Amino acid sequence: MTNPEPNPHSGTSAEATEDERVHREMRRRSRRAFITAFLAAGAGYGGWRWLMSRPHLDNLPSPFRKMLQLNERITSKVLDPNRRIREVSENSVTAGGPRVNGDIGLNSDIDFDNWRLQIVGTNLSFRLDDLKTLPSVNQVTPLNCIEGWTTVARWTGIRLADFVDKFYPAARKYAYASLATPDGQYYVGLDAPSAFHPQTLLCYEINGEPLTVSHGAPLRLLIPTKYGIKNLKRIGTIHFTDNRPRDYWAEQGYDWFAGL
Repeated sequence: MTNPEPNPHSGTSAEATEDERVHREMRRRSRRAFITAFLAAGAGYGGWRWLMSRPHLDNLPSPFRKMLQLNERITSKVLDPNRRIREVSENSVTAGGPRVNGDIGLNSDIDFDNWRLQIVGTNLSFRLDDLKTLPSVNQVTPLNCIEGWTTVARWTGIRLADFVDKFYPAARKYAYASLATPDGQYYVGLDAPSAFHPQTLLCYEINGEPLTVSHGAPLRLLIPTKYGIKNLKRIGTIHFTDNRPRDYWAEQGYDWFAGL
């Protein structure tokens, strides 16, 4: 009996069969991955549409605003309201002067001779010379932008706390302060502990020179315990209230507290 001759194609057929099996498995997994990705994308899109369809609070879908409010509650509890931002040496002052960022509320013309700081709800208004009768304060502190950059300057002005103690002691009984530009285009809201913090200044000089228009002349707010969005330029009015005031950037989706 002769042995059958080996089929020279048998190994190739086995390999081809295995290749086909592998290709089928790859196609099956690819279909599964595609379907999974499609469903995930659909769920993500559906979730986004659901979020965006929720009732809005302060120009944000309520789930987003509630997350910011939770962050605000946590931050305001964790941060000591009496904490002081570390002052640095004048060698740390930013070369060429502090960075200019934002001109909301600065585009309208202003008559510096007739400018007055007004306390809303009263007949009180003050010239810059009136404010300069109070003890001046110099501090070299960083200004931290929410965009991630920092600038350092020597700021000169008066403490907001000294201002109210001298001219409007009734302000101390209120829970909040609101400051706005003369045209009302830019406005910030502050809790009372932040407003009356010893490092919160009404500034009229920067690096030994009067404020320029781009830096908020004739008077600006410096509050180093907050991000730069709270450091209002060109103050026109101050309002003390027990109702939490509006805040320009909070209405654009940022944290109202904005503490550091």
